[in-house]
Amino acid sequence: MAQDMNLLQLTVEQRAQAMAVFGECADLREFGCRMLEAVMNAVMDADAQDACGAARGERSEARENSRNGYRPRTLRTAAGDLELAIPKLRRGTYYPEGILGRYTRVEASVVALVREMYVAGVSTRKVERVAEGLGVSSLSSSEVSRLCSELDESAAAFRSRPIEGDSPYVWLDATYMKCQVDGRYVSQALVTAIGLDADGRKRFLGAECVDAESRESWRGFLEGLRARGLSGVRLVVSDAHAGLVAAVREVFCGCSWQRCVTHLQRDLQGRVRTRAGKAACAELVRLATTQADAALARAVWDEAQPYVAALSRAAGEAFGEAREDALAYMAFPREHWPKIRTNNQQERANREIKRRYRSVQSFPSRASMMRLTCAVLMGEEGRWQAQRLLSPSSLAKAAPSAAEPPSDERLEAARLYAAEAVREVVDRRGLRK
Repeated sequence: MAQDMNLLQLTVEQRAQAMAVFGECADLREFGCRMLEAVMNAVMDADAQDACGAARGERSEARENSRNGYRPRTLRTAAGDLELAIPKLRRGTYYPEGILGRYTRVEASVVALVREMYVAGVSTRKVERVAEGLGVSSLSSSEVSRLCSELDESAAAFRSRPIEGDSPYVWLDATYMKCQVDGRYVSQALVTAIGLDADGRKRFLGAECVDAESRESWRGFLEGLRARGLSGVRLVVSDAHAGLVAAVREVFCGCSWQRCVTHLQRDLQGRVRTRAGKAACAELVRLATTQADAALARAVWDEAQPYVAALSRAAGEAFGEAREDALAYMAFPREHWPKIRTNNQQERANREIKRRYRSVQSFPSRASMMRLTCAVLMGEEGRWQAQRLLSPSSLAKAAPSAAEPPSDERLEAARLYAAEAVREVVDRRGLRK
């Protein structure tokens, strides 16, 4: 850059030109854009002159290069849109990195803001008005749609991409959000699936918007996953929604189903009135599901059931019926247990979706709901790829094993241990059978 230029010292002619430009402008913002545009173009011309070693048209032995016209560029800044003329050289390339570097970040921020609003379901006209408030006057509704069309295309490709390789563990869940359907704002179920690939990394498998969590809706969703290539499923983790469980057993015949332990705790707590009773239910479930083997877990479960039933008959029945489904994970390798006995993988993704949803409250269409979901999950999956949930060597053993029935001595030892462990909890909680 020419170091001898003092941009604050204007000649009489330059001041006259500035006043003429001011008279043409509607407000100070426009005047500022015009002046910034003129200054940046002048600085780039001076840079190009220094690179050539001579002024335009000057014959000089010191000349090292020559000019070759200009390359127009529109630069979006917080002050407004600038029409720049970047000099071109006959040998080599000139790019004013020092001048444009800081402004390209502004341009990227504007585009990111536009896409974020679009993801949230904001109309293109509203986005246009917001952009105008930032000084980006040339951002029309059609341009907003064009900027975000890539996002829609990416989301569609993300949802329909082939599922390659086996996914031994799959987590399923649904979360509810409001969107406009047939002119009315109604609650819609967003069903999603997350799988663990053979490399031990989580991946997004699919998402769909349905009216309700019916057996038919879940079956259609799961069959779609299979049609895209989902295979090798050994265990599905979810809550105990009847339609979901029925669909899993129909579509993934022979696959194990794990009832999410966290959802079970919440279900039991909802059947108990007192705060102390709710805490006791959660602790007894946790005690049973953190044992070292299935014999101990079942013994603790059986010992705890009368105490849960004393808190609530409905809770006692639900607790007893849930035993085998809540302990299904114990047929798989022990190092996998903390990851597969709950649906926490889905819960984390749902929290990210709901965090975005809270700022929107409702969506103008199902399409905007899916746009948000896919944008969030694409971002989450990018972070998932940075770490493995399980090692590939460990995951290669992800298959249920048929353990030998415990001996009578082992069962008796498990019963005695369970009686002592449960008694410690019930005495501390003040429970009775």
